[in-house]
Amino acid sequence: MPSRALLASYRRLFAAPGATAFTLAGLLGRLALSMNGVSLVVLLAERRGSYALAGTVSAAGLVTGAIGMPLLGRLVDRHGQSRVAVPAALYTVVPLTALLLCVHLGAPDWTLYLCWAASAAAPNLGGMARSRWAHLYRDDPAARHLANSFEQALDELCFMAGPVLAMLLCTTVAPEAGLLAAGTLGSTGALLFAAQRRTEPPLPARPLPGQRHGSPLRVPGLRVLTLTFLATGMVFGATEITTVAYADALGHKAAAGPLLGLVAAGSCLAGLLFGLLTPRRAPGARFLLGVAAMAAVLLLPLTAGLGGAGLVALGAALFAAGTATAPTMVTGMTLVQELLPQRQFNEGMAVAVSGIVVGISAGAALAGTLAERAAPGTGYALPAGAAALALLIALTGRRHLRASEDAPLAAENGARVVSASV
Repeated sequence: MPSRALLASYRRLFAAPGATAFTLAGLLGRLALSMNGVSLVVLLAERRGSYALAGTVSAAGLVTGAIGMPLLGRLVDRHGQSRVAVPAALYTVVPLTALLLCVHLGAPDWTLYLCWAASAAAPNLGGMARSRWAHLYRDDPAARHLANSFEQALDELCFMAGPVLAMLLCTTVAPEAGLLAAGTLGSTGALLFAAQRRTEPPLPARPLPGQRHGSPLRVPGLRVLTLTFLATGMVFGATEITTVAYADALGHKAAAGPLLGLVAAGSCLAGLLFGLLTPRRAPGARFLLGVAAMAAVLLLPLTAGLGGAGLVALGAALFAAGTATAPTMVTGMTLVQELLPQRQFNEGMAVAVSGIVVGISAGAALAGTLAERAAPGTGYALPAGAAALALLIALTGRRHLRASEDAPLAAENGARVVSASV
């Protein structure tokens, strides 16, 4: 019965014509994104025999992706989703193909960095999907809350299934199979997504001559959110590396995958259930509560790890820790939509996601260093500390988050027009 009620609540989102089509198309692209990291590491470790090389090449892609995503988001805001997503999707095929050729032909290592960095121009389909939901339900805050919760659950599902699928392809077919599949799914998903024109948000009115809007980071609230998301990304990156190292230290390295799956499962379930709740507090207040809850529950893995409670207890603690991240992310994305004008939606969401990406990279690097020098389980102090840092940042900038309450997304509805030149 609870599952039927859950399905019925989310089914109403898809009453909007075209919603199912763009959701399924975007899901392909996001699944591909979740496959990339594991596929690259397995490929380079197998063909070049170096995990160190694989890690640094992957980090180069994360850095350029963090820079490139906001730039692509700005282009989307100015020219529309389809006019940017199609060439971006076709372009990414080129450096990905070049990377595979360089690996096959034994090209110098610097070519791998160059190719992987150049492939970071993939369109941010998650952000574009959230932008579509915001447009479809611009007059219905409850539906937008439901849609943001659904999108967060999809992200978690992709990051549970993607690495598993990538590993299966890389180990049973060929080391190159994971990246080949990811490239095919990503390009196909982006092209199908762009083809759904009837749900694409219209371009806003063109600015008056001489009028400049500048970076969305000029909005103080977005700066607070981005820094908070950076610390949250450190939680994700540090948790992943620490869990792998801890399971390996106990002689059960294969258990790391299921343990990390429990984190994603907790977040996915919490995201779906959170969407069913009727928001009674302002988004800024909900965000602070979410970050506070995340800081509290991340003490559980630390306690389990340091106390030597074993993998079962650690799994339960990681599941609980996951349940606090989804509400935080859902409310954070809602705040991005409310803090910014519609003309900067995609760029603003890309900036927020870039903060997460940088945080993941930093958290993973710190956790890897700590895992080599400290006792097993000590690394869980990093995600706990990063969550506390996120709470400190959010509390320090809370007045800027409250400012969004005076400028709801619906205030711009009357200003939205389709550009005559498109």
